[in-house]
Amino acid sequence: MPQPHRSRVTVVIPVLDDAPHLARCLRALRRQDRVPDEVLVVDNGSRDDSARVAQAHGARVIVCEEPGIPAASAAGYDAASGDVLLRLDADCHPGPAWVRTMADAFDAHPGTVAVTGGARFADSPALLRGPLAAAYLLAYAAVMTPLLGHLPLFGSNLGIRASCWREVRAHVHRHDADLHDDLDLAFHVGERGRIQFVRRTGMTMSMRPFHSLTALRERARRGSATVLAHFPADRPPRR
Repeated sequence: MPQPHRSRVTVVIPVLDDAPHLARCLRALRRQDRVPDEVLVVDNGSRDDSARVAQAHGARVIVCEEPGIPAASAAGYDAASGDVLLRLDADCHPGPAWVRTMADAFDAHPGTVAVTGGARFADSPALLRGPLAAAYLLAYAAVMTPLLGHLPLFGSNLGIRASCWREVRAHVHRHDADLHDDLDLAFHVGERGRIQFVRRTGMTMSMRPFHSLTALRERARRGSATVLAHFPADRPPRR
C-alpha cells in the first residue's frame, strides 16, 4: 500500500552572537519526535562561538556577511533543500512535537502556503509567561491583520513551503536590515495562498527584546517601517 507523502523539512535559524541560547535550541531540535531532515544555522557575523556550536550539534552553517535578520533569513531559505522551511530564533526552545505539528499542517492542507504559531516567554515570572506573551501576540495580530488582509507571520515560530519561497524570494526586502523579515514575508506570501495558525506547538522564547521601553519602541518603529515599505501598493483592497 503506498505511503502518504511526507514533506522534507528544513529548519532555519539566523544567529548573531548567541551561542548559549543556540546550543539549547539545537538540543531541543535533536529531541523532536520528528527530527528535521536538515538544520541550517545562518551566522550573520557572530564574534562568539555560534558557528562552532552549530557544527557541534550537527547543523549546517551558512555564512551571511550582509548584516540584518532579513538578509540572514533569506540566505537560509535560499540554501534549504526541504519542501517545508521552518524558522525560529536562536533564543527559542521548541516543544518536542514542534516539527511534526508544523509539517503536518502543510501535509493536511495543500492550499496552505505558510503557517505560524504562538509562543510563551521563558524568562518572565512563571505565572505571567503565558499571559504576557498572549497579550503581545494578540496585539500584533490585531494591528497587522487588517493591514495585511490576513494573518501575520511570527518570526519565532513560522513555516513556509519552499515552492512559495521560490515565488517570493525576488520580491522580499532582504537587503533592508531596518525591517521585520517575518512581517515583510507575510505581505508577499499572503498574496499566494492561505496562512494558517497552528496551535499547541510548545514554543518558548526569550523576553530579551521586551526588557526595556527603548527595545519596544525600536520593534514598533521597525514594524511601521515594514508596513510603509509596502504601502500604498499592498493595501488589502488592492491585493
